Amino acid sequence: MELLKNLPEMDLMRSEKMTFVQLIIPVESAHRAISYLGELGLLQFRDLNDDKSPFQRTFVNQVKRCAEMSRKLRFFKDQIHKAGLLSSALPTLQPDVDLEALEIQLAEHEHELIEMNANSEKLQQTYNELLEFKMVLQKAGGFLISGKSYETAEGRELDENVYPSDYPESASLLEQATQPGPSNLAGLRFISGIIPKSKVLLFERMLFRATRGNLLFNQAPADDLIMDPVSSEMVEKTVFVVFFSGEQAKTKILKICEAFGANCYPVPEDMTKQSQITQEVLSRLSELETTLDVGIRQRNAALHSIGFHLTIWMNMVKREKAVFDTLNMLNFDVTKKCLVGEGWCPIFAKPQIQEALQRATFDSNSQVGIIFHVMDAVESPPTYFRTNKFTNAYQEIVDAYGVAKYQEANPAVYTVITFPFLFAVMFGDWGHGICLLLGAMVLIAREGKLGSQKLGSFMEMLFGGRYVLLLMSLFSIYCGLIYNEFFSVPYHIFGSSAYRCRDAACSEAHTVGLIKYRDAYPFGVDPSWRGSRSELPFLNSLKMKMSILFGIAQMNLGIILSYFNSIFFSSSIDIRYQFVPQMIFLNSLFGYLSLLIIIKWCTGSQADLYHVMIYMFLSPFDDLGENELFWGQRPLQIILLLSALVAVPWMLFPKPFILRKLHSERFQGRAYGILRSSEMDTDSEPGSARHHEEEFNFSEVFVHQMIHSIEFVLGSVSNTASYLRLWALSLAHSELSTVFYEKVLLLAWGYENIIIRMVGLAVFAFATAFILLMMETLSAFLHALRLHWVEFQNKFYHGDGYKFKPFSFAAIADDED
Repeated sequence: MELLKNLPEMDLMRSEKMTFVQLIIPVESAHRAISYLGELGLLQFRDLNDDKSPFQRTFVNQVKRCAEMSRKLRFFKDQIHKAGLLSSALPTLQPDVDLEALEIQLAEHEHELIEMNANSEKLQQTYNELLEFKMVLQKAGGFLISGKSYETAEGRELDENVYPSDYPESASLLEQATQPGPSNLAGLRFISGIIPKSKVLLFERMLFRATRGNLLFNQAPADDLIMDPVSSEMVEKTVFVVFFSGEQAKTKILKICEAFGANCYPVPEDMTKQSQITQEVLSRLSELETTLDVGIRQRNAALHSIGFHLTIWMNMVKREKAVFDTLNMLNFDVTKKCLVGEGWCPIFAKPQIQEALQRATFDSNSQVGIIFHVMDAVESPPTYFRTNKFTNAYQEIVDAYGVAKYQEANPAVYTVITFPFLFAVMFGDWGHGICLLLGAMVLIAREGKLGSQKLGSFMEMLFGGRYVLLLMSLFSIYCGLIYNEFFSVPYHIFGSSAYRCRDAACSEAHTVGLIKYRDAYPFGVDPSWRGSRSELPFLNSLKMKMSILFGIAQMNLGIILSYFNSIFFSSSIDIRYQFVPQMIFLNSLFGYLSLLIIIKWCTGSQADLYHVMIYMFLSPFDDLGENELFWGQRPLQIILLLSALVAVPWMLFPKPFILRKLHSERFQGRAYGILRSSEMDTDSEPGSARHHEEEFNFSEVFVHQMIHSIEFVLGSVSNTASYLRLWALSLAHSELSTVFYEKVLLLAWGYENIIIRMVGLAVFAFATAFILLMMETLSAFLHALRLHWVEFQNKFYHGDGYKFKPFSFAAIADDED
């Protein structure tokens, strides 16, 4: 026991030791102190104003100002993105800008940009109208010429334009030049205009219904695309001319045009006037193009100037807002001259925090120093593991199940090895492992470049788990060498086979199979098993028994870790009435099964282990006969069975009664010494040992212990069976690889046609990449995840803690990304 206590601590085995601290900060140095602590990132503040709304806090005005500046910066970023410009990712360092000065500067830039955008929209709107007018003049003129020739043939003529002097607002463009002369109201009229192409069919149908078919609708596609000034998208439009008769029809048509967003333009019937107006429109278009180009260059220059400093401004505003948000978590003392803050920090970080606070006091020229002292806390400390880029992914896998309780044994230490190994047991193929290794090496080689880029959700997950993928691929190569499978093909890598065929057709089902003629193959599965009659029974037996051995070993590791947890928290009750009976129960049944598997492998016995385990329960006193593997097996089975039966009430009954006894002694004043032991630790066993000062609910504790005991007993059976997924997925992966190799690649290669061979090779490569390397990898990953979360971690891991989340500028930047 003393030896275990004297062992050096592992950094990742248990979370960092935390301490609860209080800060008393003078007002004049508060902002600088919080800023320095944010750069350090090792202190988690507790909200002392939790009962106040965000609008009742001290620095709410500063937070609002920062939020408003963030809105302006997002506006600038959107404008730069719309303009197709790039903001500088690494701007030149500039002198520190005061927050008030930056606020004024941002307001000026926003006002300037809004004014530029408004002018640009007006100019663009005028330009669009002139461009549409030009296209209407060109297209509608053709309709009018064809209409006139038709009228001459029929003895009719167009008497009046649709835009008489009664509707001056309809002819807003070039009004004086396009006013027609007196017209005959009884004659045929027309309306010309332009409409988005997507609305033409509905527009025509609505016109037809409104006039009951008394119209002639002509249309032609516009030659140029029109830019929408609001969305900056190019819109395809269609020019139309509607011929009709009557004042009432004109009113209906104009209303329908307004409803559909069609722009109507006057077109004179006189060809001379048309050409004059067209020339004037072209002249004004040329002037507007020049004006628009100048405005765009001026706007882009302003945006480029803003974009050069945008990144550093955004970082500065984000930091300032985070500082004021943190200051809002602090409490003013009664004199309003200092701020009081509380929080958690790792013990190793105390000197660094004190040094940062001293620097803040000196830099702010404060006459009063910042007081930093340790306090006692009632609540449980947060959990903090110091990880690196290699161990971080494995810690995230464990944290996805639940964050470790403070100072609880961390499963990530063992997950680093057991997770990729169990994955490889299911995925074992050294050809596929090499493919995964190449992918992992590419991600690791480019981690500097990829780490600074914004990746998609899938690539970000793949990049974050690059070192998990690395170990998964290495273990897959190792297990593939043991299985002797390279894309399902065996190779004589470690020497010649120990078996040979009795006849030339030994791979056929009707033959008597293989005979052994030399020493066993030195490493892994003998390649001669591939294709033989007994291949599947042999590999099934091997992988099934191997899965049980791995499962029992890992579950025993989990129970042993519960022992180390009990030692660490000094909980002798958990050792005596939880760890010991659990070890006895699991190993009396399934540990014994593992022993039988190893003995059968070593002796080559033909005993039926199914029969042995079933009749161990049904007929423990019967003679084993040919299923006896060693002398004294039957009495040993009886002893183990009785031990397993005794272990169940051992787990169930003593612990609740002992806890009740300790609670009653506590309030009778006879066991004050016991109060110092962790057997009364409220965190040692959630639900059972967590009792209040004045009440102890024995029924609740007993029911919880009963559920825990039944769960362990039933879980021992179900969890052992669950590890058979290692056998099932390994077999499925191997057989699927064999099918693709034999039924696709070899079948195609049997033809002399080069096209068939290439098609077969392409199908084989596609199936290998997308089915075996992607889907099978994901499947094996998820199954390995389940084995760790359910079968392994439920033996010792509570996972009811909460993460250490310090105030850190680096974390704010990561969250923003």
